[in-house]
Amino acid sequence: MPLLLLIRHGENDYSKKMRIAGRMPGVHLNAAGLKQAESLAEALAKAPIKAIYSSPLERAKETALPIAKASGIRIITEKGILESDVGDWQGKSIRRLALNRYWQIVQRTPSRAGHPGGETFLQSQTRMVSTLDTICKKYKGVELIVCVSHADMIKLAIAHYIGLPLDKFQRLACDTGSASLLMITESSAQLLWINRRPPFDLSKFGRK
Repeated sequence: MPLLLLIRHGENDYSKKMRIAGRMPGVHLNAAGLKQAESLAEALAKAPIKAIYSSPLERAKETALPIAKASGIRIITEKGILESDVGDWQGKSIRRLALNRYWQIVQRTPSRAGHPGGETFLQSQTRMVSTLDTICKKYKGVELIVCVSHADMIKLAIAHYIGLPLDKFQRLACDTGSASLLMITESSAQLLWINRRPPFDLSKFGRK
């Protein structure tokens, strides 16, 4: 019965300016993002973390690093929780894309659309959920597993586990530096909380 703590990376200049970073290399946390990462590490310093997984992208690893240092657990880089392949939209302004008719279609019916030249939302969701299911099978008992990923990937995973249709996944919120907690069993999943920023206390869950 693992507890999955899904953390969105901290703020960076792309997220601050509402631009799509996608899988672009070299996107680092800005000053606010570094503070968010430190706040997460402080909140989780006494939590019984069993493992820490991170997307390979810099902004995710830089968020995971303070948590790893505080808990004394090494980071496992996991490609399966990498950001969606946003294709032609990488680097683009969300405000400008919002004027595009296809963008509006994607937002209304993501189950039937995807990123031009990249992944569909169903492909991203399938990849993320398959990876998280595989991770969960490695652990038994009430064990806290940290996964540092990206907004849409986290929302897609939560939507799957709580039975929310794919076309409604964007109704979920996932701010930079936030955490969402899921309890996963063999037959069900429970969303304990979503989009929460520190302070919070997970020290009562399980044992180190």
